[in-house]
Amino acid sequence: MSQLQRTYDRIAPIYDLLDGPYERLWKRGLRTEVFHGIGREILDAGAGTGCNLFAYPRNARVTAVDASEPMLAKARVRAQRLGRDVAIQRMDLTCLDFADDSFDAVVATFVFMCIPERDQLAALRQLARVCRRTGEIRLVDYRMSERVAVRAGMRVMSPWLKFVFHGSYGSGTERFYADAGLAIDREKLLFGDVVKMTVLRRI
Repeated sequence: MSQLQRTYDRIAPIYDLLDGPYERLWKRGLRTEVFHGIGREILDAGAGTGCNLFAYPRNARVTAVDASEPMLAKARVRAQRLGRDVAIQRMDLTCLDFADDSFDAVVATFVFMCIPERDQLAALRQLARVCRRTGEIRLVDYRMSERVAVRAGMRVMSPWLKFVFHGSYGSGTERFYADAGLAIDREKLLFGDVVKMTVLRRI
């Protein structure tokens, strides 16, 4: 079991409590935008407790995966409460058990910021493999602000983010895009200049 999985197995019972204020203040609206105009067959990669569930398009077939079974147990409860028919499976993003070209779109929200650098290329290659060539991969993550005061605050919060969520504001995922066979189609800032959505396509 990886350190990342152990972290999320441990915090699963209180994850929604820890992240709840951010969800209520701004993340909920952001998630709706992330899933707007997306394909019909979707993979929610690193779905956690299912915070994206409410934003899935009603006509879509969605598969949600995560390496942490305790997190997914929360997602199953949430899916039942929302009346959403979603395939929820435990799966490591570095070794997805899907055929090539299985999905029109892949979404990963606040996921790669938590994946260790040594595993990021493998995870990106898996997302590229299961996404159809005509499809798109939408990655949403924090980034270090260019504003001095905000950047300073993020640096103060960085040890907490690392300790609790195994996360980093500067994951550097973009360094691995080309080697994963991916290219940036477009980018959009979603919350000030600290949260960005990067839309990738297979080369």
